[in-house]
Amino acid sequence: MKAKQSRTPRAIATGSRLLCADNTGARLVQIVSVDGYHGVRRRQPKLGLGDMATVTVKKGTPEMRRKLVKAVVIRQKKEIRRIDGLRLSFEDNAMVVTNERGEPRGTEIKGAVAREVAERFPKIGSMATIIV
Repeated sequence: MKAKQSRTPRAIATGSRLLCADNTGARLVQIVSVDGYHGVRRRQPKLGLGDMATVTVKKGTPEMRRKLVKAVVIRQKKEIRRIDGLRLSFEDNAMVVTNERGEPRGTEIKGAVAREVAERFPKIGSMATIIV
């Protein structure tokens, strides 16, 4: 039997700029492409909570800037509905810089992390101070 999961609305579009919520040196990242996206012709790829994307660092330390890195969405403004009926939304959109396997590059995460992300990426969940 398949476990019930909440469907997260894909609310963040390609080209969006998001806050980087870790201590890797990146402060602002821009989404370049969405990993694992199989969409419709001429439709812009979008992503939501727990999705991985290739991003470019727009603001941050000189060694991090203008680099293409992988990142995971940990918070989104658009509200999601969980199976138990609870509705959850955050006050900002945020990402965490990771490697190819989804393990975070930084050593700490600022702010809350959604439970859906912590279940999908256990290393991010173990580093998070708050899981909502």
